[in-house]
Amino acid sequence: MTSITILDGGMSRELVRLGATLRQPEWSALALMENPEIVRRVHEEFIGAGADVITTNSYALVPFHIGETRFREEGRQLIALAGRLAREAADAAGDGRIRVAGSLPPIFGSYEPQLFDPDRVHDYLSVLVAELNSSVDVFLGETLSLIAEAEAVEQAVAATGKPFWISFTLQDEPGAEARPPVLRSGESVEEAARWIAGSNAAALLFNCSRPEVMQSALAVAGAVLAKSGRTVPLGVYANAFTTEEEGAANETLHAIRDDLSDDRYSSFACEWVESGATMIGGCCGVGASHIHRVKRRVSKD
Repeated sequence: MTSITILDGGMSRELVRLGATLRQPEWSALALMENPEIVRRVHEEFIGAGADVITTNSYALVPFHIGETRFREEGRQLIALAGRLAREAADAAGDGRIRVAGSLPPIFGSYEPQLFDPDRVHDYLSVLVAELNSSVDVFLGETLSLIAEAEAVEQAVAATGKPFWISFTLQDEPGAEARPPVLRSGESVEEAARWIAGSNAAALLFNCSRPEVMQSALAVAGAVLAKSGRTVPLGVYANAFTTEEEGAANETLHAIRDDLSDDRYSSFACEWVESGATMIGGCCGVGASHIHRVKRRVSKD
Protein backbone atom coordinates (compact mmCIF):
# COMPACT_ATOMS: atom_id res chain seq x y z
CA MET A 1 0.00 0.00 0.00
CA THR A 2 1.29 3.44 -0.92
CA SER A 3 2.37 5.51 2.07
CA ILE A 4 0.72 8.92 2.34
CA THR A 5 2.68 11.83 3.80
CA ILE A 6 0.44 14.12 5.84
CA LEU A 7 1.36 17.79 5.66
CA ASP A 8 0.21 20.45 8.09
CA GLY A 9 -2.50 23.02 7.39
CA GLY A 10 -2.73 26.78 7.16
CA MET A 11 -0.82 28.73 9.78
CA SER A 12 -2.63 32.08 9.91
CA ARG A 13 -6.17 31.09 10.96
CA GLU A 14 -4.79 28.72 13.57
CA LEU A 15 -2.75 31.58 15.01
CA VAL A 16 -5.95 33.58 15.33
CA ARG A 17 -7.79 30.63 16.88
CA LEU A 18 -5.10 30.35 19.55
CA GLY A 19 -5.18 34.04 20.41
CA ALA A 20 -2.66 35.81 18.17
CA THR A 21 -3.61 39.18 16.70
CA LEU A 22 -3.08 39.33 12.96
CA ARG A 23 -3.51 42.22 10.58
CA GLN A 24 -2.42 43.13 7.10
CA PRO A 25 0.08 43.75 5.66
CA GLU A 26 2.25 41.81 8.15
CA TRP A 27 -0.25 38.97 8.51
CA SER A 28 1.34 35.78 9.93
CA ALA A 29 4.71 37.53 10.34
CA LEU A 30 3.17 39.62 13.10
CA ALA A 31 2.91 36.56 15.34
CA LEU A 32 6.67 36.04 15.15
CA MET A 33 7.13 39.61 16.35
CA GLU A 34 4.51 39.58 19.11
CA ASN A 35 3.52 35.97 19.96
CA PRO A 36 6.22 33.48 18.91
CA GLU A 37 5.04 31.04 21.56
CA ILE A 38 1.72 30.76 19.72
CA VAL A 39 3.54 29.96 16.47
CA ARG A 40 5.16 27.01 18.21
CA ARG A 41 1.79 25.92 19.62
CA VAL A 42 0.32 25.85 16.11
CA HIS A 43 3.16 23.59 14.99
CA GLU A 44 2.54 21.35 17.99
CA GLU A 45 -1.18 21.14 17.26
CA PHE A 46 -0.56 20.09 13.67
CA ILE A 47 1.85 17.41 14.88
CA GLY A 48 -0.78 16.26 17.34
CA ALA A 49 -3.32 16.12 14.51
CA GLY A 50 -1.11 13.71 12.60
CA ALA A 51 1.13 15.83 10.37
CA ASP A 52 4.36 14.21 9.25
CA VAL A 53 5.68 17.54 7.93
CA ILE A 54 5.34 21.01 9.45
CA THR A 55 6.15 24.18 7.53
CA THR A 56 8.02 27.19 8.88
CA ASN A 57 6.06 30.38 9.46
CA SER A 58 8.28 32.28 7.02
CA TYR A 59 5.71 32.86 4.28
CA ALA A 60 5.11 36.53 5.09
CA LEU A 61 8.74 37.38 5.87
CA VAL A 62 9.26 39.26 2.62
CA PRO A 63 9.14 43.00 1.83
CA PHE A 64 5.73 42.54 0.22
CA HIS A 65 4.36 41.99 3.72
CA ILE A 66 6.79 43.48 6.24
CA GLY A 67 8.32 46.24 4.11
CA GLU A 68 11.81 46.68 2.69
CA THR A 69 13.24 48.47 5.72
CA ARG A 70 12.05 45.91 8.25
CA PHE A 71 13.20 43.07 6.02
CA ARG A 72 16.71 44.51 5.89
CA GLU A 73 16.83 45.31 9.61
CA GLU A 74 14.94 42.39 11.17
CA GLY A 75 14.42 39.85 8.39
CA ARG A 76 17.29 37.51 9.17
CA GLN A 77 16.40 37.33 12.85
CA LEU A 78 12.71 36.67 12.16
CA ILE A 79 13.41 34.05 9.50
CA ALA A 80 15.83 32.24 11.81
CA LEU A 81 13.21 32.36 14.58
CA ALA A 82 10.59 30.86 12.27
CA GLY A 83 12.93 27.99 11.47
CA ARG A 84 13.91 27.45 15.08
CA LEU A 85 10.32 27.30 16.35
CA ALA A 86 9.39 24.66 13.80
CA ARG A 87 12.55 22.65 14.48
CA GLU A 88 11.95 22.71 18.24
CA ALA A 89 8.37 21.54 17.82
CA ALA A 90 9.43 18.73 15.48
CA ASP A 91 12.26 17.57 17.75
CA ALA A 92 10.02 17.68 20.81
CA ALA A 93 7.84 15.00 19.21
CA GLY A 94 10.65 12.70 20.26
CA ASP A 95 10.72 10.01 17.60
CA GLY A 96 12.51 11.86 14.83
CA ARG A 97 9.76 11.25 12.30
CA ILE A 98 8.56 14.86 11.94
CA ARG A 99 10.20 16.75 9.10
CA VAL A 100 10.42 20.52 8.78
CA ALA A 101 9.79 22.20 5.44
CA GLY A 102 11.22 25.67 4.95
CA SER A 103 8.62 27.90 3.33
CA LEU A 104 9.95 29.92 0.39
CA PRO A 105 7.06 32.14 -0.68
CA PRO A 106 6.48 34.10 -3.88
CA ILE A 107 8.84 36.98 -3.14
CA PHE A 108 6.82 39.71 -4.81
CA GLY A 109 3.36 38.70 -3.62
CA SER A 110 0.85 35.87 -3.71
CA TYR A 111 -1.12 35.57 -6.95
CA GLU A 112 1.00 38.37 -8.48
CA PRO A 113 2.97 36.73 -11.33
CA GLN A 114 3.21 40.05 -13.18
CA LEU A 115 5.31 41.47 -10.32
CA PHE A 116 8.04 38.83 -10.55
CA ASP A 117 11.47 40.42 -10.96
CA PRO A 118 14.20 37.97 -12.04
CA ASP A 119 16.89 40.57 -11.36
CA ARG A 120 15.94 40.99 -7.70
CA VAL A 121 14.41 37.70 -6.60
CA HIS A 122 17.68 36.21 -5.33
CA ASP A 123 18.37 39.23 -3.13
CA TYR A 124 15.52 37.98 -0.95
CA LEU A 125 15.46 34.24 -1.56
CA SER A 126 19.12 33.98 -0.56
CA VAL A 127 18.32 35.47 2.86
CA LEU A 128 15.44 33.06 3.45
CA VAL A 129 17.49 30.05 2.42
CA ALA A 130 20.52 31.05 4.49
CA GLU A 131 18.54 31.62 7.69
CA LEU A 132 16.29 28.56 7.37
CA ASN A 133 18.94 26.10 6.25
CA SER A 134 20.09 24.92 9.68
CA SER A 135 16.53 24.19 10.81
CA VAL A 136 14.84 22.51 7.86
CA ASP A 137 14.91 19.08 6.22
CA VAL A 138 13.49 20.21 2.90
CA PHE A 139 12.76 23.52 1.20
CA LEU A 140 9.26 24.23 -0.07
CA GLY A 141 8.69 26.79 -2.79
CA GLU A 142 4.97 27.32 -2.31
CA THR A 143 2.05 29.24 -3.79
CA LEU A 144 4.14 29.86 -6.89
CA SER A 145 2.19 31.41 -9.74
CA LEU A 146 4.64 30.93 -12.59
CA ILE A 147 7.40 28.60 -13.63
CA ALA A 148 10.08 31.31 -13.32
CA GLU A 149 9.43 31.43 -9.57
CA ALA A 150 10.13 27.69 -9.37
CA GLU A 151 13.33 28.13 -11.36
CA ALA A 152 14.44 30.79 -8.88
CA VAL A 153 13.79 28.44 -5.94
CA GLU A 154 15.82 25.67 -7.54
CA GLN A 155 18.75 28.03 -8.06
CA ALA A 156 18.48 29.48 -4.54
CA VAL A 157 18.64 26.14 -2.71
CA ALA A 158 21.15 24.35 -4.96
CA ALA A 159 24.18 25.04 -2.78
CA THR A 160 22.48 23.65 0.35
CA GLY A 161 22.37 20.11 -0.98
CA LYS A 162 18.90 19.68 0.54
CA PRO A 163 15.86 18.44 -1.38
CA PHE A 164 13.23 20.91 -2.48
CA TRP A 165 9.55 20.67 -3.31
CA ILE A 166 7.68 22.94 -5.68
CA SER A 167 4.04 23.85 -5.14
CA PHE A 168 2.08 25.85 -7.71
CA THR A 169 -1.17 27.74 -7.19
CA LEU A 170 -3.89 27.44 -9.83
CA GLN A 171 -6.51 29.65 -11.37
CA ASP A 172 -9.62 28.65 -9.44
CA GLU A 173 -12.44 31.04 -10.28
CA PRO A 174 -15.91 29.46 -10.59
CA GLY A 175 -15.96 27.25 -13.65
CA ALA A 176 -12.19 26.75 -13.75
CA GLU A 177 -12.60 23.08 -12.82
CA ALA A 178 -14.29 22.48 -16.19
CA ARG A 179 -11.27 23.75 -18.15
CA PRO A 180 -7.70 22.46 -18.51
CA PRO A 181 -5.79 23.44 -15.34
CA VAL A 182 -3.49 26.46 -15.51
CA LEU A 183 -1.23 28.33 -13.12
CA ARG A 184 -2.22 31.85 -12.10
CA SER A 185 0.27 33.12 -14.69
CA GLY A 186 -1.74 31.44 -17.44
CA GLU A 187 0.95 28.81 -18.01
CA SER A 188 -0.52 25.33 -18.27
CA VAL A 189 -0.08 22.62 -15.66
CA GLU A 190 1.28 20.53 -18.51
CA GLU A 191 4.10 23.07 -19.02
CA ALA A 192 4.76 23.18 -15.28
CA ALA A 193 4.94 19.38 -15.03
CA ARG A 194 7.34 19.25 -17.98
CA TRP A 195 9.55 21.72 -16.15
CA ILE A 196 9.41 19.58 -13.01
CA ALA A 197 10.40 16.51 -15.04
CA GLY A 198 13.56 18.28 -16.17
CA SER A 199 14.39 19.79 -12.79
CA ASN A 200 15.82 18.42 -9.56
CA ALA A 201 12.57 18.94 -7.65
CA ALA A 202 11.79 16.12 -5.24
CA ALA A 203 8.02 16.65 -5.37
CA LEU A 204 5.32 18.56 -7.27
CA LEU A 205 2.39 19.92 -5.32
CA PHE A 206 -0.56 22.24 -5.86
CA ASN A 207 -1.71 24.58 -3.09
CA CYS A 208 -3.67 27.68 -2.14
CA SER A 209 -6.46 27.09 -4.63
CA ARG A 210 -9.98 25.74 -4.18
CA PRO A 211 -10.20 21.96 -3.64
CA GLU A 212 -12.43 21.65 -6.69
CA VAL A 213 -9.62 22.42 -9.18
CA MET A 214 -6.98 20.10 -7.76
CA GLN A 215 -8.00 16.74 -9.21
CA SER A 216 -7.62 17.78 -12.85
CA ALA A 217 -4.19 19.25 -12.09
CA LEU A 218 -3.11 15.95 -10.57
CA ALA A 219 -4.34 14.04 -13.61
CA VAL A 220 -2.50 16.26 -16.08
CA ALA A 221 0.71 16.36 -14.04
CA GLY A 222 0.65 12.61 -13.48
CA ALA A 223 0.28 11.92 -17.20
CA VAL A 224 3.14 14.26 -18.13
CA LEU A 225 5.48 12.78 -15.52
CA ALA A 226 4.61 9.21 -16.49
CA LYS A 227 5.38 10.00 -20.12
CA SER A 228 8.70 11.57 -19.11
CA GLY A 229 9.74 8.45 -17.23
CA ARG A 230 10.53 10.46 -14.10
CA THR A 231 8.93 9.43 -10.82
CA VAL A 232 8.03 12.52 -8.77
CA PRO A 233 5.65 12.41 -5.79
CA LEU A 234 2.51 14.52 -6.23
CA GLY A 235 0.68 16.39 -3.50
CA VAL A 236 -2.14 18.79 -2.73
CA TYR A 237 -2.90 21.27 0.03
CA ALA A 238 -5.92 23.35 -0.91
CA ASN A 239 -7.28 26.50 0.71
CA ALA A 240 -10.70 27.33 2.12
CA PHE A 241 -11.08 30.81 0.63
CA THR A 242 -14.38 31.92 -0.80
CA THR A 243 -14.40 32.84 -4.49
CA GLU A 244 -15.23 36.49 -3.83
CA GLU A 245 -12.69 39.07 -4.98
CA GLU A 246 -11.45 40.95 -1.92
CA GLY A 247 -8.42 42.96 -2.96
CA ALA A 248 -4.69 42.37 -3.04
CA ALA A 249 -3.07 39.62 -0.99
CA ASN A 250 -1.71 41.94 1.69
CA GLU A 251 -4.56 44.43 1.89
CA THR A 252 -7.49 42.52 3.34
CA LEU A 253 -8.46 39.42 5.31
CA HIS A 254 -9.96 36.91 2.89
CA ALA A 255 -13.22 35.29 3.90
CA ILE A 256 -13.28 31.56 4.63
CA ARG A 257 -16.04 29.41 3.14
CA ASP A 258 -18.40 27.82 5.62
CA ASP A 259 -19.17 24.67 3.62
CA LEU A 260 -15.74 23.05 3.86
CA SER A 261 -16.14 20.91 6.95
CA ASP A 262 -13.53 18.47 8.18
CA ASP A 263 -15.47 15.63 6.56
CA ARG A 264 -15.89 17.37 3.23
CA TYR A 265 -12.24 18.36 3.03
CA SER A 266 -11.18 14.81 3.90
CA SER A 267 -13.43 13.51 1.11
CA PHE A 268 -11.56 15.72 -1.34
CA ALA A 269 -8.31 14.35 0.12
CA CYS A 270 -9.40 10.78 -0.55
CA GLU A 271 -10.17 11.73 -4.17
CA TRP A 272 -6.69 13.24 -4.51
CA VAL A 273 -5.11 10.06 -3.20
CA GLU A 274 -7.11 8.04 -5.72
CA SER A 275 -5.76 10.37 -8.42
CA GLY A 276 -2.17 9.68 -7.45
CA ALA A 277 -1.35 12.16 -4.68
CA THR A 278 0.90 10.81 -1.94
CA MET A 279 1.28 14.09 -0.02
CA ILE A 280 -1.84 15.69 1.48
CA GLY A 281 -2.28 18.74 3.69
CA GLY A 282 -4.10 22.05 3.85
CA CYS A 283 -3.50 25.72 3.15
CA CYS A 284 -5.28 28.92 4.27
CA GLY A 285 -8.31 28.19 6.42
CA VAL A 286 -7.62 24.45 6.72
CA GLY A 287 -6.91 23.83 10.38
CA ALA A 288 -5.70 21.13 12.72
CA SER A 289 -9.15 19.54 12.92
CA HIS A 290 -9.20 19.17 9.13
CA ILE A 291 -5.75 17.57 9.17
CA HIS A 292 -6.76 15.19 11.95
CA ARG A 293 -9.76 14.04 9.90
CA VAL A 294 -7.66 13.70 6.74
CA LYS A 295 -5.15 11.57 8.63
CA ARG A 296 -7.90 9.24 9.89
CA ARG A 297 -9.67 8.97 6.53
CA VAL A 298 -6.54 8.44 4.46
CA SER A 299 -5.13 5.90 6.91
CA LYS A 300 -8.41 4.01 7.02
CA ASP A 301 -9.12 4.06 3.29
